[in-house]
Amino acid sequence: MKKIHRRDFLKSSAILSGGIITGPQLFNPVDILPKRRLQIEKVFSTFEREPLIHSYGFKGGYITRLWQIVSKLEGNGQSGIGLGVQSPLWSDSRVAGKWAEGGSNSLMYNLTTKAIQLIEGKSYASPIEMVDDILDEVYEYGVKITENKDLRKTFALNALVSVDNAAWVLYARQNNLSSFDKMLPKEYSPALSYQHKKVASIPSISYSTSENEIKSLVEDGYFFIKVKIGYPGDQKEMVEKDMERMTLIHSLIGDARTNNTKDGKIRYYLDANGRYESKEALLKLLDHCEKIGAKDQVAIVEEPINEDLDIDVSDIDYRIAADESAHTYEDALKKIEMGYTAIALKPIAKTLSMTLKIAQLAYEKEIPCLCADLTVNPVLVDWNKSVAARLHPLPGVDVGLLETNGHQNYRNWSTMQGYHPKGDESWTHVNNGVFEITEGFYNKSGGILKDSKHYTNLFK
Repeated sequence: MKKIHRRDFLKSSAILSGGIITGPQLFNPVDILPKRRLQIEKVFSTFEREPLIHSYGFKGGYITRLWQIVSKLEGNGQSGIGLGVQSPLWSDSRVAGKWAEGGSNSLMYNLTTKAIQLIEGKSYASPIEMVDDILDEVYEYGVKITENKDLRKTFALNALVSVDNAAWVLYARQNNLSSFDKMLPKEYSPALSYQHKKVASIPSISYSTSENEIKSLVEDGYFFIKVKIGYPGDQKEMVEKDMERMTLIHSLIGDARTNNTKDGKIRYYLDANGRYESKEALLKLLDHCEKIGAKDQVAIVEEPINEDLDIDVSDIDYRIAADESAHTYEDALKKIEMGYTAIALKPIAKTLSMTLKIAQLAYEKEIPCLCADLTVNPVLVDWNKSVAARLHPLPGVDVGLLETNGHQNYRNWSTMQGYHPKGDESWTHVNNGVFEITEGFYNKSGGILKDSKHYTNLFK
């Protein structure tokens, strides 16, 4: 992979001495971090289970419903409600395999309740300090109750998302901060200083997605398609099935045309969720992609190799992205040193607090980022979009990148859309494969700092 020089990475951002010009918009970063501390006096949490249309396969397993976690924090006469979606299979497939879908979700929710117990009655300089303070203790509690001494840290971070989001809302209100941009601490503003006019909506093709569903995606204008690889089975069976799957997908949609890429061809975004156990197996799949004529359309290969193997990927001629292995800032730095040339950020799965650290590191190391999904609800789509819309673009792509597949998988998606406090705004709907990001989106922070009547009523 050819090294991306900083001048190329930042060219479209037009860094000038007087400020940062981002596309057509002028962004003025916050100069002073508000001094009022985050005060947490009372804590609450609850959840709902949302069924899926059909089983959703990835990481060698399947899920049938997703727990929607809702946390509420109160302090100084203010309150903040935050949402999270649990995915034990994504966070640590070993826990999901041992405890099954219901049991692993129950265990993860126990980590959420542990977290709010730890923060009750305390104050912090910011939500970032809060997460730093409790993460290790929440993680160790997870190790104990899951009986997994090698528990992945994303399991604890996933459990903290609703608590972290509630803390950011409460922090903003306690400091009279009216927007997402003003809420960001100044040291993390450079990484999120761009302002896209469009963000590509990236749908997901799982093992169980039908041929008709695959074809309908490009017919509806989607042009950046995430493909779940890492088929269930042993390594030999997995590679064979993945090659068969790519052959099928490319034969169905490989010739589709789009106005959103320079060559007019759609792009594939392969996601193995760490299922491959050797570079040789991965190269066999990638050689197959070249053989069927799909190489130039594979824009990203995300989290291909099991993170425990510490395999350098700098010699692979594809853009390799880190996802769940980039648990923390330190892990992300390690992945960059191992040749990873992109990072899939997940504020809706690893907390906004941890994501800000990783995004700023990537910015400083000239590593482009995008935002990946966890099959989240409509409100959390806009938490994710708030980051995706502000990330500097992937080289060769003129729009922001945001995976979101909830509309493909939730049985009650249209009902859930009604829970969004700004669910009728144009920016919440996809038009020809993209979200149109208006000035109103930035002015109203995508609605994420507003209360949802539905989720607020859960605490009555």
